[in-house]
Amino acid sequence: MTNTATVRPDVYSRITDKIIADLEQGVRPWLRPWNADHAAGRITRPLRHNGIPYRGINVIMLWTAATVKGYACPLWLTFKQALELGGNVRKGETGELVVYANSITKTETDPKGEEIEREIPFLKGYTVFNAEQCENLPAHYTAKADPPALTPLQRIEAADRFFAATGADIRHGGTRAFYAEGPDYVQMPPFETFRDAESHAATLAHELTHWTKHDKRLARDMGRLKHGDEGYAREELVAELGSAFLCADLGITPEIRTDHAAYIASWLKVLKDDKRLIFSAASQAQRAADYLHSLQPQSAGETESSTRAAA
Repeated sequence: MTNTATVRPDVYSRITDKIIADLEQGVRPWLRPWNADHAAGRITRPLRHNGIPYRGINVIMLWTAATVKGYACPLWLTFKQALELGGNVRKGETGELVVYANSITKTETDPKGEEIEREIPFLKGYTVFNAEQCENLPAHYTAKADPPALTPLQRIEAADRFFAATGADIRHGGTRAFYAEGPDYVQMPPFETFRDAESHAATLAHELTHWTKHDKRLARDMGRLKHGDEGYAREELVAELGSAFLCADLGITPEIRTDHAAYIASWLKVLKDDKRLIFSAASQAQRAADYLHSLQPQSAGETESSTRAAA
């Protein structure tokens, strides 16, 4: 592993530049691969070798890699993990970068001559391979999907229960979907105006991610001062990623909004100005998704876990 001074800016730049390249082609990398023919999942987050989902920025990175290379399997392993499972990475295969946030504590001397401890965050990068790049792994790493455990209607009903359990004030009417922070409610157009039930659920996931920013919840401040400014673009990016994470958890296909092009233009600007933004936005989106999951009753939480496993 190279030292922190060289790894940190390289990781931020490499990942951000890949996402910028996708956006410049009009593609949102977090809306792409839905694993349709693998036993580990139909619509899912990327999974570690032991089935534990990846989180935050790693979800986006591995979704992008899976789509570009056509992997249906959501499972990813290190070179060593493949060997420990009795398999191996095929010769000539190229892995994907994932990152792990950590920190070190450094003792410094303040202007008064007193020693203080300062925590310095940094990223560690390591390489993983998709199970489809390996051979001789246990059978479940390559197993095709059984018939879905839940029908599309059952997944929508599970999503409806999930949204209701948040306790958010969700109102229907008008022609726009938005979160009103002052009065603290989510406004949704009538259900009948959406293309289908999945579109309604995906849009609601976006607005409920905004809902988590309120001071009495996560107190998220992305620097918005007025509609359309850079802070607005940053918050919209958080909501976009939060919706993608929630849709994957709930087995819902994300919705591409009608203002697709305008959002992409605003995201390109803020991402080019700040190479760390996608990391902080993904982290905030993960916190929002975690918060919404935390509002579920225990029985619903167990249902959602089975939904995520089966979806």
